[in-house]
Amino acid sequence: MLDEIDRALIHALHIDARAPFSRIGEVLGVSTQTVARRYQRLRADAGLRVVGLPDPDRAGLTQWLVRLTAQPATARTLARSLARRADTSWVKLTSGGTEIVTIAHTPRHSPSAMLLHDIPRTASVTAVSAHFILHTYLGGPTAWHGRVAALTDEQQEALRPPETVAEDEPLTSADHALIAALRHDGRTGIADLAAAANLAPATAARRLASLRERGALFFDVEISAALYGVTTQAFLWIAVPPADLDEVATTLATHEELAVVVATTGPTNLAAQALCPDPAALHRYLTHRLGALRAIHTVHTAPVLEIVKAVGPLTR
Repeated sequence: MLDEIDRALIHALHIDARAPFSRIGEVLGVSTQTVARRYQRLRADAGLRVVGLPDPDRAGLTQWLVRLTAQPATARTLARSLARRADTSWVKLTSGGTEIVTIAHTPRHSPSAMLLHDIPRTASVTAVSAHFILHTYLGGPTAWHGRVAALTDEQQEALRPPETVAEDEPLTSADHALIAALRHDGRTGIADLAAAANLAPATAARRLASLRERGALFFDVEISAALYGVTTQAFLWIAVPPADLDEVATTLATHEELAVVVATTGPTNLAAQALCPDPAALHRYLTHRLGALRAIHTVHTAPVLEIVKAVGPLTR
C-alpha cells in the first residue's frame, strides 16, 4: 500500500507531470532527494509511469471501444497481441476471461483500418462490436478521484501549470516525434526529446511548451489501482434515454467509484469503469448510487479480470 508521501507525489504528477522534483518537494514539505527516491522506488516496484498523450482531436484520431468475444483458450493470447499494437490502449480481459475490451485509436479519415479488417481475421474471435466514443466525461486528462485526494487546495494551486488555450494549430512531424518519445516516459529530459525529434534543445523545449499550452498534449499517470485498496473492477455498459444522457453522465463523472465515463454509439450509450474495494462495495454502488438514477434503463456489468495494457506502450 502507499503512504501519504507516495499518494501526494502521485497526485502532484497528475497535476503537473513534468514538475521538477524540487518544486514537488517544496509543496509536499519534503526534500528533493526524498521525492526523487520515492519516484524511482514507485517506478521500480509499483509500475509507476508518466505517459504523454496527444489530444485525439488535434492528432486527427477517432477512438472506439471495441468488444471481442473469444474462445477461452485463446483470449489471453489475443489480448496480448492487441496490446502490442501501437493503436490500442486499455486492453482488458473481462467477463470470465472470454471477452476483451480495448480502446482503438484510428485515423479520422480511415477509421475502419483496424476495426473491419485486422481483428475479424483472427479465427478465435467469435463476436466483435465497436462503439464510437462521442464524448469523454471522465478519463483522459481527468484522473480517477481516488488518486487525486492527497493534496490540499493550496498545494494543488501551487503545482497547477498555466491553463491551456485552445488553438487550432496542426501538429508537425517534430511534434509527433516529441509525443512518441513522451508516450514511453512523460518525464524524458529535454536533451533526449531533442535527439528524438532531431531538434535543438531550445527548440524542443519551445515546441513542448507550445504543445502543452494549447492543449495538444496531456499527461496521464499509470499505477495499479490495487495500491489504493481496489480489488474489484468492472466495466459498465449503460443505456440511458438520449434526453437524459448528458445529465446522467455528468452525475456519474462525480462518483468516486468511477474512473471512466464516456458516451458511445451502440445499444448502450454510456460506458464506465468502476473501481471498488471489494465485490460488496461494487454491489452497493450498483444498487444504491446507480439504482437511484431513475433515468438509467439497463446496466450490463462485466468484471475486469486482468489489465493487459494500460494507457502507454508495453514495456519489456
